[in-house]
Amino acid sequence: MDNKNKKRIAILTGGGDAPGLNAVIYALTKTCIYKYGYDVIGYKFGYRGLLLNDYIPITHETISGIFHKGGSILYNSNKHNLFDFPLKDENGNFVRDENGKIVKRDVSDVAIENLKKEGIDTLVVLGGDGSLTSARDFSKKGINVIGVPKTIDNDLHATDETFGFNTAVATVTEALGKIHTTAESHQRVIIVEVMGRNAGWIALHSGIAGSADVILLPEIPYKLEHIVQKIEERDKRGKPFSIIVVSEGAKEEGGQQTVDRIIEDSPDAVRLGGIAHKLSGQLEKLISDDHEVRPVVLGHIQRGGETSAYDRILSARFGSYAAKMIEEERYGEMVCIKKGELTSMPFDLVVGGQRLIDPDNELIQVARDMGISFGDAPVEERD
Repeated sequence: MDNKNKKRIAILTGGGDAPGLNAVIYALTKTCIYKYGYDVIGYKFGYRGLLLNDYIPITHETISGIFHKGGSILYNSNKHNLFDFPLKDENGNFVRDENGKIVKRDVSDVAIENLKKEGIDTLVVLGGDGSLTSARDFSKKGINVIGVPKTIDNDLHATDETFGFNTAVATVTEALGKIHTTAESHQRVIIVEVMGRNAGWIALHSGIAGSADVILLPEIPYKLEHIVQKIEERDKRGKPFSIIVVSEGAKEEGGQQTVDRIIEDSPDAVRLGGIAHKLSGQLEKLISDDHEVRPVVLGHIQRGGETSAYDRILSARFGSYAAKMIEEERYGEMVCIKKGELTSMPFDLVVGGQRLIDPDNELIQVARDMGISFGDAPVEERD
């Protein structure tokens, strides 16, 4: 291939980390180099790297041995929306207006100049809704952008699956197996809080796989009395311990989600968390003194560890397909999977929506048939 016509591809991993990022980088780079003869670079720390023009060449040597590893060799950052970027003064403090709000401005043109300076033909963004929103905005400013869906929450409405979700579910399921034995030994009620934001996919899948007794989802508001009934029903059947899996975005009927903190300089400022501790305190006042209630927050363990075989294959498919889209110049779109088949969808149809659990979802009914409570209905007495 004539080097003058050789495409140069840039990759960045935006938002939070997810198992499978390295697998996508590996498959995308391999396909770009072996099949199409492209050059590949990677911007470090997501859009921050693009703003600072901080990148590394990605070669055979760079990606050697990364396919199975969690995290990202390009690192992650979820604080850099270049279209709404917080300003700082010479001392590194945020610049604020007369109302105390951080002053922000659009610095995307700096990033665009960096892409032009480095001769980048196509930018591939591995990210969730926030990162892909910026990808869409760069696309509208004339940059050739392709997206790859990434989130352990599995909540992007434009695709049936996102890589990282399967690994996160496996991690939580393994943890529930360990928690089960200690809950039984001490006859405790243990509440396990998992990630997911407004979508309960991790809680639902891991709760079923990990033999939870109660699963609390953002999509199905719960009543404390129904959770108490489930614990008491298990007591009557000679099972004086219970496992409750609660998604971080779950809320009591008529209540609000539990907010852990506000990250002022982040595009996604609200951080959910704390529902396990809140629920623990509430249940201790309502159930028998024979039980202790303990909260467990799995936190970022759900993002870590080796990528599952399933996610490696899904990531490889996404990465290879993204390279195909580059060759076919199908820009302004995200790779997605529908009914098992790879395809793509324009960014305007990708961002701004969430794939939430329908309360009539088959898995909800499967769980109910197994006697799992979602805290939304009285518990049926069983023989």
